[in-house]
Amino acid sequence: MDISTLTGLSETEAANRLQLEGYNELPSARPRGILAIAIEVVREPMILLLLASGTVYVLLGDLQEALVLLGSIFLVIGITLYQESKTERALDALRQLSSPRALVIRDGIRKRIAGREVARGDTIILNEGDRVPADAAVIHSENLSADESLLTGESAPVRKSVWDGQSPRVAPGGDDLPFVYSGALITQGQGMAVVQQTGVHTELGKIGKAILTVEPERTRLQLETGRVVRIFALVGVALCILVAALYAVTRGSWLGGILAGLTLSIAMVPEEIPVVLTVFFALGAWRISRQHVLTRRIPVIEALGSATVLCVDKTGTLTMNRMSVSRLCANGEVYEVDQLAHGALPEAVHEAIEYGVLASKSDPFDPMEKAFHDLAQQSLRDTEHVHSGWQLVREYAFSQTILAVTRVWRAPDRDELVIASKGAPEAIADLCHLDESSLREVLQQADSMADDGLRVLAVASGHYSQRELPETHHDFDFKFEGLVGLADPVRPGVVEAIQECYSAGIRVVIITGDYPATARSVARQVRLRGAEIAVTGPELEHMIGTELTSCVARVNVFARVTPQTKLRLITGLKANGEITAMTGDGVNDAPALKAAHIGIAMGGRGADVAREAGSLVLLNDEFPSILQAIRLGRRIFDNIKKAIGYIFAIHVPIAGMSLIPVILKWPLVLMPVHVVFLEMITDPACSIAFEMEPEEPDVMRRPPRKPDEPAFGKRTVLVGLLQGMVALGVVLAVFTSGLRVGEGEADARALCFTSMVFVNLGLVFANRSRRRSVGAVLRTPNPALPWLVGSTLAVLAAILYVPFLRGLFRLSTLHPNDLALCFAAGVISMAGAMAVTKLIRMPASESRG
Repeated sequence: MDISTLTGLSETEAANRLQLEGYNELPSARPRGILAIAIEVVREPMILLLLASGTVYVLLGDLQEALVLLGSIFLVIGITLYQESKTERALDALRQLSSPRALVIRDGIRKRIAGREVARGDTIILNEGDRVPADAAVIHSENLSADESLLTGESAPVRKSVWDGQSPRVAPGGDDLPFVYSGALITQGQGMAVVQQTGVHTELGKIGKAILTVEPERTRLQLETGRVVRIFALVGVALCILVAALYAVTRGSWLGGILAGLTLSIAMVPEEIPVVLTVFFALGAWRISRQHVLTRRIPVIEALGSATVLCVDKTGTLTMNRMSVSRLCANGEVYEVDQLAHGALPEAVHEAIEYGVLASKSDPFDPMEKAFHDLAQQSLRDTEHVHSGWQLVREYAFSQTILAVTRVWRAPDRDELVIASKGAPEAIADLCHLDESSLREVLQQADSMADDGLRVLAVASGHYSQRELPETHHDFDFKFEGLVGLADPVRPGVVEAIQECYSAGIRVVIITGDYPATARSVARQVRLRGAEIAVTGPELEHMIGTELTSCVARVNVFARVTPQTKLRLITGLKANGEITAMTGDGVNDAPALKAAHIGIAMGGRGADVAREAGSLVLLNDEFPSILQAIRLGRRIFDNIKKAIGYIFAIHVPIAGMSLIPVILKWPLVLMPVHVVFLEMITDPACSIAFEMEPEEPDVMRRPPRKPDEPAFGKRTVLVGLLQGMVALGVVLAVFTSGLRVGEGEADARALCFTSMVFVNLGLVFANRSRRRSVGAVLRTPNPALPWLVGSTLAVLAAILYVPFLRGLFRLSTLHPNDLALCFAAGVISMAGAMAVTKLIRMPASESRG
């Protein structure tokens, strides 16, 4: 094709196509309005309960508590609004990535336009460092290579061939395809291409559509909390009506009945549960951020602690996403570079590196050429094998007939020209005219290196003294220098992190777009279980039903996987009941990142769309940080269960002392003001003190919580209720003892109320751990507990001994022996609660965090 005669589209034709087919950009879903989202959030049972509780507090005149609850509602709405905008931001990142500036030919004139203005049929000019603006067929190529790792996961650039004008467009992946794809980066050479697809019809556009259709799931804890809250609310309303009616019938006072019913209603309403979730997740996100992990979707913290499978993208996640020389073969000897001392390459391989550098560009963009330069700088910097002052005479570009690049150099101190060539082993062997025996040996060694997942290049050298250079580099007289194996090195700390995953009962799966041999090699390097078995994306595409679910259940290495297949893999794992975490940094990872229970994007080198689609972002790109996040996730969930158990326990004596006096016609013990004060202890206890509780010693030595296990396990609830029954029995004993000794109503109420305060604190200590002994619990520091206990006792003293407050609470003054009795009640309740915990031990499945 004579490219000098290309005229491209006319401006008129391009404008017509843009009007008919749309701009070269990705459409976004029409976002819902703020009011519509707020109404939907307010309809949630959890929020309705907070609204109802806030209304009760307003009616009771407790504006402070009401404002706290209403503030929680606005916080939840804000978090939801943030989540709703995630898809829009992800698509915005895709639009920016897919719409770079483009150099096109229109009306025979080269001009640079915005990427969104590229139309189907445009002729685009591609140079090294350009981002491809649309999917196109290559019509001219001069050693053209592209980095498609964002789309395919392949760690090395792929070379491009020229389109024959008939071959249909295929998905990206592999060398010698005559197509370039939107979002890919040109790493070497130059070329021209005719645009075939734009916007949503490109391979990048298909990923955008996949992100748009994936809906984040509500976590199991959110669903379970809604169910429990509804049960509590229904029981509370029923008991409220029953108590009000019973009081009015037995005592003839509807006003007193309404007051007793309201007291019981407040005692039954578990408004702490949604507050606990909000506070634990918000503070948990802050704690996780201190480990260099940004939490983008707050509820994912629950799933983080129960992850059963970690799906890892090889390129850039397990590996550094940069090529380095790993193995050298020269004169029949093989050298592992990482096993050699720094700068101690043997003389036998010096020329292989020297001529490999000479066959590369001086300031390379290609990662394999960078690897040659890096090794030369490390090992040959002060030797005669580095030539910074030589002049490049000519370059023979890579072609389909000769898969090699040859560069001709003029040295200042030599009369003859120096020739350096590198390329495919079979091509270099052909240029060197190797005999059959030498050729067989070279190809066997190259195959062995390729089986170990290495990219293999051969290097040759030569000299030329004639005046005119030949038309083709096949006419030079070459000497075979050796083979160079390049690899994407494993990131530091990955091996240890994967072994810690296994200790924590987490399965690790590699999912990559790279070749099976490369995937298996990396799997062996990181000591992955089942590293020798790899299934490819095309094989997966033919699997359906149980065959697919069986495959994803037993295979740990998947290669040549497309973005759609990654999404299918995640779906298959979820169908098997797994809690999936997916790491990645490329555009090709975005749909799977969003579909996984836990999408973990790399923040430093990751694509914008991956960071926007992920629910977690590793700010330092360190794989071990994932384990720290999982550790914190387990700790958070452990402490949530402790707080929930405490909430169940403390509501029993409060509700019991609101209901029993009505049934037995005793004086009312608790008024709304008493319950509100007890809730003032309960709220910070379960939301702050338990949140700051240190992790259990075995937090990373036990399996994850079973995915199908209810968040509120039966034994967790049972232990909490039994602890509450013990506490209720103790408080009842104190109250009845006060009545029996002839104390007045105010005296008995003061004894009961003060005992409940100490019992409340005792239950906090009893629920700090279900695995450690009493001594270990008391020795383990918790920064919030001294403040909680001190402030509670200070306010209690003010209520008991400040006349105005004592009158407001309808109490009498307590003497030291009375206080000792109340303190003893708290100690007995703590001991009884801990005994209940030991008697009804959590089974392994329920104690997982």
